[in-house]
Amino acid sequence: MTTNTILLLLLSLVIAGGLSYFQYFFKAKSKSNVIVLLAFLRFLAIFGLLVLLINPIISKNSLEITKTPLAIVVDNSSSITALKSDKKAVELYQKLISNPALKEKFEIQSYQFDNDFKNSDKFDFKGNQTNLDQVAKNLKSINKNLIFPTVIITDGNQTTGNDYVYRFDPVNKVYPLVVGDTTTFFDLKINQLNVNKYAFHKNKFPVEVFLQYAGDKTANAEFTITQGNTVVAKEKLSFSPSKKTASLNLLLPADKVGLQIYKASIQSSAKEKNSYNNIKNFAVEIIDQKSTIAIVSTINHPDIAALKRSIEVNAQRKVILVKPNQINELQDVSVLVLYQPTTAFKAIFDNGKLKGTNSFIITGNNTDFNFLNQQQNNLVFKMSGQREDFLSEFHSDFNLFAIDNIGFEDFPPLQNAFGNISINGNISVLLSSKIRNVSTNTPLLAFAENQGKRTAFLLGENSWKWRLQSHIDNQSFEKYDVFIDKIIQYLASSNSKKSLVVTHESFYNSGEEIIINAQYFNKNYEFDEKARLTISVVNIATKQTKNYDLLKGSNSFSANLEGLPAGKYNFTVKELNSNTSYASHFEILDFDIEKQFVNPDVAKLQQLAQQTGGKAFFENQADQLINTLLENSEYKSIEKNISSKTPIIDWVWLLILIAILLTTEWFVRKYNGLL
Repeated sequence: MTTNTILLLLLSLVIAGGLSYFQYFFKAKSKSNVIVLLAFLRFLAIFGLLVLLINPIISKNSLEITKTPLAIVVDNSSSITALKSDKKAVELYQKLISNPALKEKFEIQSYQFDNDFKNSDKFDFKGNQTNLDQVAKNLKSINKNLIFPTVIITDGNQTTGNDYVYRFDPVNKVYPLVVGDTTTFFDLKINQLNVNKYAFHKNKFPVEVFLQYAGDKTANAEFTITQGNTVVAKEKLSFSPSKKTASLNLLLPADKVGLQIYKASIQSSAKEKNSYNNIKNFAVEIIDQKSTIAIVSTINHPDIAALKRSIEVNAQRKVILVKPNQINELQDVSVLVLYQPTTAFKAIFDNGKLKGTNSFIITGNNTDFNFLNQQQNNLVFKMSGQREDFLSEFHSDFNLFAIDNIGFEDFPPLQNAFGNISINGNISVLLSSKIRNVSTNTPLLAFAENQGKRTAFLLGENSWKWRLQSHIDNQSFEKYDVFIDKIIQYLASSNSKKSLVVTHESFYNSGEEIIINAQYFNKNYEFDEKARLTISVVNIATKQTKNYDLLKGSNSFSANLEGLPAGKYNFTVKELNSNTSYASHFEILDFDIEKQFVNPDVAKLQQLAQQTGGKAFFENQADQLINTLLENSEYKSIEKNISSKTPIIDWVWLLILIAILLTTEWFVRKYNGLL
């Protein structure tokens, strides 16, 4: 409190005393006890008001002791139960948090983790994933800029997240308390199986398998992949103490269309403690993309043979050569390649418009451009009878599909009629034309889409020379054939815009997140944030139905179906305002990754302890861990002097006291007839 404030308070005492004296004693005829009481009440009230006006600052000092945090983190995943260590983990936790010396020295923080990380002092060991990386990330955030120890009661078997060894702050010691039987048992395990989720029908798809062995003797094993009762692959293997891993690369036939379920297993004659990790189910969606491409022409030309060869490099494509009058052969055609159309193509164009078939129009010296103007309105041709050679110029900003420049500028010129070509509407140009080194600003290879129908234009003949030049440059036709395949793929996969678009997988593994994403678009094909989307999921076997609301994100709606048991499911996503719906199915494969372990990962936990300067302890060494923490002189309580300053005007009770004093004075005067 400053000198000025003290002087003002003394002045307030004089003013309050003077006013009280003037009010009750200066002209008073008697000085009874009532008058003295009233004068005292008035003195206190006036002094209190003056103190509020002066508003002195009251300083207060107090000592605060801050203990070092001790984070005790318990692995709540189901692998602890699988290793029969759940009771031991709880016992160790209770022993640590109830230790009086630890409570005296540390501020104990209690957490649990599985796939997530949270405060908890109760554990059910039902987590379906183990993510130690979450522990590292969250503790850094919670105890930021502090030096503190961490005790993790875990088996160290992580199933998701980044490698936890290097994720913890090396400044803060980590003391893993390892639970689980560390005795080495004989065990064969499918450690990892990699396979693409999709494969093409009548092709072969690769399966990569990593196998692991634990034991101290030589062991023979047999690895098989079955589909139902059919064995589709079999391999014999041998392991020893010096050869504890094996990898296999297999090719399986994709001879059935649809979702195909397979079972991979490894077996031996020896008995194992854990046989659950000997089996792994996986699924592959076999897609039949076989499409028929019709090349329609009235003339013979080397371009046609070159196109046929390039297209049929993809085993999913079949090319048929037809004349314009063979319209009956076009029933199941995915793409029409119209080579140098003339008036003879009228029935083909009419049929294509009727069925919405996508087309690839190639012009040349025999093309009837007046007829072509009548049949489409994407490009307008005003051509002369003069022939011209056109070189190509690649447009790097083309974005309809991914395509590399395979040397188009160095390809021989295409020949076409000379004239003016104007663009009508939205056209995407991949190649524009040049006459010698002068750009014409007209398209050479372009793409258009109108009302869901796609059309490609190649304005010139002799593209067979392009394929030949590509082979000369690369000693292979591959780059050119991929270029043609991408054009055909774009034309063969016309996706009309839908108001309700749902994204999901055909199958999931148990324990994985099952997220269904959906987007709903209004009539202008704009994302509708006000849509009301629900999903109904039906278990095919049990007929049990569950309903969920899809929650809105930044640009989509989503539902998390976590917790569904293994099995086959049908589902329907519905937009309630428009009654638009989408129906499909998925399957959840029976696979619990937390049951794959026989022993705790001691080596990894010891590496973590070494990395942070801590030490790993086993479940029978809890007392040693407690002593280590207590004896560590790094962790000391910090005594702080806390200084707080409070202005008098914040004292609510002083206002209440002034009000009581004035009220009491009024009642006393009223009672004694002095008003």
